Amino acid sequence: MKKFATLASVVALTATSAFAGTPVVVEEEPMPVVVEENSSSLSGQGVLIGLGILAILAIAAASDSDD
Repeated sequence: MKKFATLASVVALTATSAFAGTPVVVEEEPMPVVVEENSSSLSGQGVLIGLGILAILAIAAASDSDD
């Protein structure tokens, strides 16, 4: 009986989670590249919006119809 108890305790101590399954491989994710746009220069879209607003104001001023 002592041999069985010794064998059972040796098996219980060696059968840990270190022997279970496969090793987990952790891969590092690459750092994202951050691209900052230069906000001090005027973009083409901003210039078009400004010209559109000026055109609307000019049309509104020219079509002043006082009866």
